[in-house]
Amino acid sequence: MTLLDAKELDPEQSRKRKRRFIVIIVAVTAFLLVGVLGALLGYGWWFRYFPEEHLVGRFFETIQKQDYKTAYTIWQHDPEWEKHPDDKAIRDYPFGDFYRDWGPGGEWGLVKSYKVYGASKCPSMDGASASGIVVDVIVNDRAEHAQVWVEDSNHTLSFPPCELLFR
Repeated sequence: MTLLDAKELDPEQSRKRKRRFIVIIVAVTAFLLVGVLGALLGYGWWFRYFPEEHLVGRFFETIQKQDYKTAYTIWQHDPEWEKHPDDKAIRDYPFGDFYRDWGPGGEWGLVKSYKVYGASKCPSMDGASASGIVVDVIVNDRAEHAQVWVEDSNHTLSFPPCELLFR
């Protein structure tokens, strides 16, 4: 067979081949896109409370280092808390009370190890949705977990209004 004996180009067959190729590319792209979005949304669900968990992790890290003033700064979410001792939040939970609760003589003693175990919202209270997140922390490998409330509006920490059981 020589070049002059070659079959004529069939435009219909060429169009069909081009369509098949485009359909395959679109199908593969859609499959990959759905897979990637599904993975992102799935992981997004697992990490939905990451900022709150990270904040509480930083808090416990400073407690573990026995840097109680920095820990109180994180608790109050106010780096200048010493400059305004008459602030309502400072008066309601002064540094002395904080140190008594979280210092070496507090309920958790010296924090040698901690692990952020989970986070969740409180169940609806009187029909109103909760305004923060409860973060559960295993302290010093104790069976009883510490729970810290992270307020959504201002990222202050406090004791939770509800007690949740994390498994």
